Amino acid sequence: MFRRSLRPLFGAALLLACAAPLTTPAAAQQQSQSYKFLDAVRKGDGNAVIAILDQPGQTIINTRDVTNGEGALHIVVKRGDSAYLRYLLAKGADPNIRDGHGDTPMLLAVQAGQPEMVKILATAKANANLANGSGETPLIRAVQRRDLTLVREVLAAGGNPDQTDNVAGLSARDYATRDARATAIAKLLDDTPKQAVRAVAGPKLR
Repeated sequence: MFRRSLRPLFGAALLLACAAPLTTPAAAQQQSQSYKFLDAVRKGDGNAVIAILDQPGQTIINTRDVTNGEGALHIVVKRGDSAYLRYLLAKGADPNIRDGHGDTPMLLAVQAGQPEMVKILATAKANANLANGSGETPLIRAVQRRDLTLVREVLAAGGNPDQTDNVAGLSARDYATRDARATAIAKLLDDTPKQAVRAVAGPKLR
């Protein structure tokens, strides 16, 4: 009785064992290549990165870390590497790629206090109004940092001062007006015409 009841289980296990080799190697190879690429970017190993990206038909440049959704652009922006950022963008990296929190490279550039990187990303057609999972935009983050230079750069990149977040329902203009220590920023935004808010809010997180 006991042996007969195990037969279906053994049969299912055998089918899985036979089927696995048909699908696993290709997926494992891609995952391994993605890991190697992102690891080389993290280590600043230019030779390895170039070797991978120069392979014919390579589409790995926008691969994301399976644990945090981080892409190559997120990595180089966080460490403030403008030269690497320019190189990856020239190789076709998506300037609007989002990590697991919905943060874009421009959001991270603002967070890191890197106006030059904001300018580089804007030149690469990055959308200055793409928000993260909380609805926070690069301009909102720049206002919260009380960084006038960053605010100017994001505005120049097309940042909308009237787009609201999902947490408090406030816009960059609202945050600046409420902050007694951000009078210069509030004045700058006050001189900026009001804009219609387009459908560029944060990603739908499943």
